[in-house]
Amino acid sequence: MRERIDGASLAQALIHAAASINLQKQQINELNVFPVPDGDTGTNMSLTISTAATELKKKQPRTVGEVAATNASALLRGARGNSGVILSLLFRGFSKAVKDKDTIDGRDLAIALDFGVAAAYKAVMKPAEGTILTVSRLAAARAADAARKNPNDPEAVLEAAIQEGLVALEHTTEMNPVLKKAGVVDAGGKGFLVILQGMLDSLRGVPLPDGAEDVKTETKTDYAAIAAEEITFTFDTVFIVRKTSNKGLESFEAYLNSIGDSLVIGEDDDCFKVHVHTDIPGAALTEAQKYGTLELAKIENMRTQAEDLAAGRHIQSTDDLEDDHDHQDGGRKIAAPEKKYGVVAVAAGDGLAAVFRDLGADGVISGGQTMNPSTDDIMKEIDATPAEIVFVLPNNGNIIMAAQQCVPLAEGKKVVVLPTKTVPQGISALMVMDPEAEEEANVAAMTEAIGNVHTSEITYAARDSDFDGFAIKRGDYLALTEHQLFGTDRKLEKLLRRLAEDENQQNAEFINIFYGEDVSEKDAQKALELFTECCPNAEITLLSGGQPVYYYMISAE
Repeated sequence: MRERIDGASLAQALIHAAASINLQKQQINELNVFPVPDGDTGTNMSLTISTAATELKKKQPRTVGEVAATNASALLRGARGNSGVILSLLFRGFSKAVKDKDTIDGRDLAIALDFGVAAAYKAVMKPAEGTILTVSRLAAARAADAARKNPNDPEAVLEAAIQEGLVALEHTTEMNPVLKKAGVVDAGGKGFLVILQGMLDSLRGVPLPDGAEDVKTETKTDYAAIAAEEITFTFDTVFIVRKTSNKGLESFEAYLNSIGDSLVIGEDDDCFKVHVHTDIPGAALTEAQKYGTLELAKIENMRTQAEDLAAGRHIQSTDDLEDDHDHQDGGRKIAAPEKKYGVVAVAAGDGLAAVFRDLGADGVISGGQTMNPSTDDIMKEIDATPAEIVFVLPNNGNIIMAAQQCVPLAEGKKVVVLPTKTVPQGISALMVMDPEAEEEANVAAMTEAIGNVHTSEITYAARDSDFDGFAIKRGDYLALTEHQLFGTDRKLEKLLRRLAEDENQQNAEFINIFYGEDVSEKDAQKALELFTECCPNAEITLLSGGQPVYYYMISAE
């Protein structure tokens, strides 16, 4: 019997968990309540925890507290979709409970699971029953009972949590009306239990699952690729300082700006990390010691690297520094404000991206229903937007929570997330934004615009299903209105006509039809003619959206 879990064991358990959910992600995706091919809960949870697994493999932290902190930080940056964000919250609370511990026993594990549940419930504005929250809460409660009986058996505690979680998962079908209609269990709850089971398997010595894929890592900025003549300062300097006082960094930032450029400072309660290009790195390090204890430093001669690169020689480089602030290294460049407002939008499809850019969006993130961007993806576009206030348009209900995680991460600017759940809502919100208006007036106007848009979509059924009275067969065309099932048909034109004759289109003044990547221009013109016939009083616009999965995306205002 294992009486305590050390840092190495916890790290391996999390890596094992990432491999486990990676193998089962498609099964979890298929628990999507609609039979449309956009189920992504398994993918989102897998990508989220895989970010942490990659970090743990590289860093190899020693204590349980260090492992949990590294895991929580990576999960926050890599969180995708609502399920990924909630997963990051569960492990953020876990991390707080064990932050000072070298090892943990069964009682500590139960407390950490409970802390995780508290953190998740606190962050979710309107927690719904029959979700991952329910499963995690009941699992944690059972873990606490098991810990009272076996405080020195963390494996027994985790097993008890999983067993109770499985019972709770089965009950989610009855607890959540949407799940009951579809006859499935909650996908997020299923994913969470797969992760816990992966951790338990690791603790018990079960080999890593066969077929586990290596986690892809993002490419970091390569400063060696900068041409020598473009280099203003010679040394790329990165260092970490452990704080010894509560002294603010404003004066230090001003000093670094006076001796270099490309300055980025990442800070949390315990330490800060600096990236700067300068000719006098020693002076920067000496000044830093006024604020704390220097822990790690990396200094590279960019001119020498550029010369080696130009000559085709191998570039001599130190290993990148690794810590919880890796996302705040030289790859994070924060644009200084040049205007009051900026806009970042999420859209899938070149046509939709072009619409947002034409309307003035500073950054457009490629993503949507089947490929939710991570918090880090959104943060990078926010950083690159040269504005005091950045409006974020998620344009998908499953991306809103990931976007909201950026609000406290922003440096030097304010982030306002507008709750746009569809691309048409985002377009309408952006159209009414006034660069001269006050923030409150803009938020009010954009929110009102969101409420005036009715969105319909047409896609296809990826599997057979019996949903809310509809007998759906694989390959059927499906029409959704505000993400609710409107109707099905074997012929696309019939479904388009039914949508055009719906009162939402009949009462609209403006209708926009965005056709997807699988629709020809000829067929799109037929759709335009049909809507023109059925909605003679509306001004109708046809645009190539290029979006995947959805043949048509139709907005009515």
